[in-house]
Amino acid sequence: MPKAHRIIAGAATVLLAASLAACSGGGASIATVNGAPISKADFDAKLEASPTAVGVLQQMVREVLLDQYAKDNNITVSDAEIQKREDDIKANFPNGSWDQMLKSRGMTENDVHDLLKQQIIIDKAVGKDVKVTDAQIKDYFNKNHASFDTPAQVQARHILVADLATAQKVEADLKAGKDFGAEAEKYSMDPGSKEKGGELGLFRRGQMVPAFDQAAFSLPVGQISQPVHSSFGYHIIQVEKRTPDTKATLASTQERIADLLRQQQEAPLIQPFLTGLQQKANIQVSDPRFQSAFPSPPPAQPAAAPSAAAPAPSAT
Repeated sequence: MPKAHRIIAGAATVLLAASLAACSGGGASIATVNGAPISKADFDAKLEASPTAVGVLQQMVREVLLDQYAKDNNITVSDAEIQKREDDIKANFPNGSWDQMLKSRGMTENDVHDLLKQQIIIDKAVGKDVKVTDAQIKDYFNKNHASFDTPAQVQARHILVADLATAQKVEADLKAGKDFGAEAEKYSMDPGSKEKGGELGLFRRGQMVPAFDQAAFSLPVGQISQPVHSSFGYHIIQVEKRTPDTKATLASTQERIADLLRQQQEAPLIQPFLTGLQQKANIQVSDPRFQSAFPSPPPAQPAAAPSAAAPAPSAT
């Protein structure tokens, strides 16, 4: 599973933890069905009895252990570090799909930041003894340099309408000087871009439907297109910026490759580190339903007593 999707999966678990906490206690109803109430207490009991609840509790305990470890070992995580990590992940979600993904999972930026903080603490804890050499970086680049090349991209905005007549009217309005953003908000059927002035951001060849793709990569910068027909309707397109393809160099990719190699070396160390934190911790579980979530480590085996020396053979 790609790193970005593992992060999102972990964030979803964090949100479940918040949901459980929010539903606890009280006899008030959380919903009614034809006047029959469903109480918060009953809802909470159902959630806590589900298999998901064990994983949520384990996640919450892990967060506390990591915060305690960071404090005890003078590990700090800055806002800049969190933002850089998030920006790296966002690069895997082009054209506004990051915001759509968060919304579909009921997540916020704060949820992601909390999770990234925990991951950075882990990286600093297990990565202190990991070493990546210049020779390793160079070797990796020589074997994988094509994967770091950046293809040509276009930054564009569009207005999507249902019929040709409306598309021609929008085209005429824009060429007469009307504001693109205002026209997008008024006419566009694309919910992902209309409230952003029709902005689509940067995209590569092949990321859009063929007719749109061909128009965007051939249209001069700043020019308003004629109506472009696709399976979605009619588009009026304006290219705002075009960036050529670039070939990666060792210098431009050195930091990214170092991070990648460091992650590869850290990966097998993470679970033993987390297991060690849990085994050393004093975790008291008062609810019998969750006793199995934190099994006690097996008792240490006593050292075997030294065997008695064999008697020397008697002289004959």
